[in-house]
Amino acid sequence: MADKLNYRKATPVSLKDHSDFNEKWLQARIADDPAILGLGELEVRSLEVSHPKAGRLDLLLRDPESDRRYVVEIQLGATDASHIIRTLEYWDIQSKRYPHLDHCAVLVAEDITSRFLNVIGLFNSAVPIIAIQLNALAVDGSIVLNAVTVLDEIVRADDEEEDDQKWGQGADRAFWEQKAGAATLPAVDACFAILREFRPNLTLRYNRQYIGEYEDGMAEHIVKFWPRKQWVRAGIRIADKEVWRQRLAETPIEVLDVKSRRLVIQFTKDVFERNRELFLELLKAACEESGDED
Repeated sequence: MADKLNYRKATPVSLKDHSDFNEKWLQARIADDPAILGLGELEVRSLEVSHPKAGRLDLLLRDPESDRRYVVEIQLGATDASHIIRTLEYWDIQSKRYPHLDHCAVLVAEDITSRFLNVIGLFNSAVPIIAIQLNALAVDGSIVLNAVTVLDEIVRADDEEEDDQKWGQGADRAFWEQKAGAATLPAVDACFAILREFRPNLTLRYNRQYIGEYEDGMAEHIVKFWPRKQWVRAGIRIADKEVWRQRLAETPIEVLDVKSRRLVIQFTKDVFERNRELFLELLKAACEESGDED
């Protein structure tokens, strides 16, 4: 039988106004247990990351499964414009410093008013950002931290017309060779060659944020590619996403747990070559499903 739970009234505590608690204390609690933020089982990559002329980033967290980085900036009390700007600036610096890694900005504050929530939401269309309201409660002489995500990342729709209008100009293969390097683009070419076996009229389109496919002048995007210097990330539009997640779990093909309607995988050219038949089966299934929708 489960232990009986008794009701206890919790009293809100303002960390900003409390003499025993400060931002360093909260930073230490999150560093001790990053799961407090509700973003999963993350690990601490760095504390007080120094950025010349921009200050120090409070926390840099890492997802050990996807290797994604979370750029976390903490503020006691209510968030304000400077807090938002710092968070975005640190995200931008980290993203440029390590362009082969995926970064997400995380803003943490005791109070995120509707005014600034709307402002953060405006940036969310261009920058992956999460806003977390973290409150302290006193219960029977103890302090409890409660984190609530008040703004999550935008989940991108599969309709790519808006993205094409925004990012479709000024990108070609040379752009991606400079951004990602020439080493991983052959893996994109190899995947695209498989797609064309089943959809011969597909053409590769180089957008500024991803590489996709077109057919007869229309965006198709059966697969979206995000090549980097060391690996290729691909988002595959397929109905049996969970079935494929389980199938790929025991292979060298890394399946990422990200907020997407697509099956998102990450691989190197070597992994592709050693698992070509599996890629063939997966991409064939995606092509056939896409053909059924036409």
